[in-house]
Amino acid sequence: QVHVVESGGGLVQAGGSLRLSCAASGRTFSSYAMGWFRQAPGKEREFVAGIARRVGSTSYADSVKGRFTISRDNAKNTVYLQMNSLKPEDTAVYYCAADGSSKSTIVVLTRSHEYEYWGQGTQVTVSS
Repeated sequence: QVHVVESGGGLVQAGGSLRLSCAASGRTFSSYAMGWFRQAPGKEREFVAGIARRVGSTSYADSVKGRFTISRDNAKNTVYLQMNSLKPEDTAVYYCAADGSSKSTIVVLTRSHEYEYWGQGTQVTVSS
């Protein structure tokens, strides 16, 4: 059983920054592809950023490119989402996801159904 736990959400003013963290346990962390998704009220869950098993292979939604950065520290079993220049439209519950079934070390998973394990989510609210 893989346990995924997010932290770091909160309330921030537009233009500010937050860093989300996600810790995953249960298997060798370096064998997981990891991703961040978000869901705003009344909207579907959407992909935000993903990182492959190999550090350096990443993908971002167009809406966050240049503002958000995903990274992973395999020694700490943690993936991060650094969010800068936050906008009110970034307000959502942010979810961390993990998948250990991919054999590829460089493919980034961008669709929610590709991920097997999910955290409970952390709220990010950006005020205008």
